[in-house]
Amino acid sequence: MKNAEAAEFHEFVTARWSRLVRTAYLLTGHRHDAEDLAQNTLVQVYQGWGRVRMSESPDAYVHKIMVRCNGHRFRKRRVAERLGDPPEGGMSDATDQVAQRHALVAALQDLPRKQRAIVVLRFWSDLTERETAGVLGCSVGTVKSQTHRALARLRQHPALGSTVHEELMMGARGL
Repeated sequence: MKNAEAAEFHEFVTARWSRLVRTAYLLTGHRHDAEDLAQNTLVQVYQGWGRVRMSESPDAYVHKIMVRCNGHRFRKRRVAERLGDPPEGGMSDATDQVAQRHALVAALQDLPRKQRAIVVLRFWSDLTERETAGVLGCSVGTVKSQTHRALARLRQHPALGSTVHEELMMGARGL
């Protein structure tokens, strides 16, 4: 990799590291696994930086790599998914908001892995339905139907109630 490309990669990583770790946390449910997943993702991104930076949406490309890397965790060994405390940063001190976010993150573990990935990519990573479909290798219709099912399951979750969609749309950006 040339010096200019290495500097560009470094700038890309610096600007997105905390967001990648938060997204990885929501996929893995554990802070240390999230950091490992983000690092493994960036190793893959570094190796294919030329393709990534020339893609239409580098962020979507990176998220696609992250979802694939996360899937590889399950092939290597069985991973128990228990969501702990979210990584620091961006959370307000308002007790109600913190409690709502903890309940929402805990409810995510009850979703099937693909539905959780769709919710994370759509609402936390702000990917479009088309970008999410590209990341997961499925159709836009699948993203729509799985989003609908995931939100319905979250609304049914006893800790969340009917405010799930509003929390996802307004509060997720601070997580």
